[in-house]
Amino acid sequence: MTEARAKARTERAGERGESRFAAGFALFAECLLTGVWIAVASLPLVTYPAAFAAGARHLGRRLGHEHGGWREFVADFRAAVRRGWLVGLAGWAAVAAVWVDVQAVRDGLPGGPLVGAVGVFALIGAAVAGLRATALWRPGASWRTLLAQAGRRTVLDPAGSFLIVGGLAVVVCSAWFSTPLAVAVLGAVAAAAVAVEERYRRR
Repeated sequence: MTEARAKARTERAGERGESRFAAGFALFAECLLTGVWIAVASLPLVTYPAAFAAGARHLGRRLGHEHGGWREFVADFRAAVRRGWLVGLAGWAAVAAVWVDVQAVRDGLPGGPLVGAVGVFALIGAAVAGLRATALWRPGASWRTLLAQAGRRTVLDPAGSFLIVGGLAVVVCSAWFSTPLAVAVLGAVAAAAVAVEERYRRR
């Protein structure tokens, strides 16, 4: 009788292990698919904040075991892009300003290295804050308010911010080796932003 109970417990543990593995693999596959959706929605260049916001919402529903697919992603993207394109335009303006700083460093202008380093770090911080804002976005939310809140959390939660920086580094490395791989990894970056914000909320 004892052996039968032990065997039953072992079988149940094996089933739980298999179910956890299956759930984890399904979430990983969902992240890759979401990355493709984000890449497609970002093709107009200034729509990438809205694309990440819609992707984060989709992954949040997936983690909450709620129904949601391509149609819900598109609906969220349309809602987010109404003001989100301005955020995307500001992001490209920041990239252009940092590029000018880097050119100043290359030209050997006085103080160029310091200005260039500050510009690069500021751009990374802005990218992290932007991703944290997209993870918090909800239909009707103000992008200005979200970015202000995300900026404070970027400073107050350095551990979470470094996790997102790691995700961005993975995207850059993936793009260096294979551009299609970087497209899929975008979903993992969105998932990292969602996880970091959930971690901060629970704290």
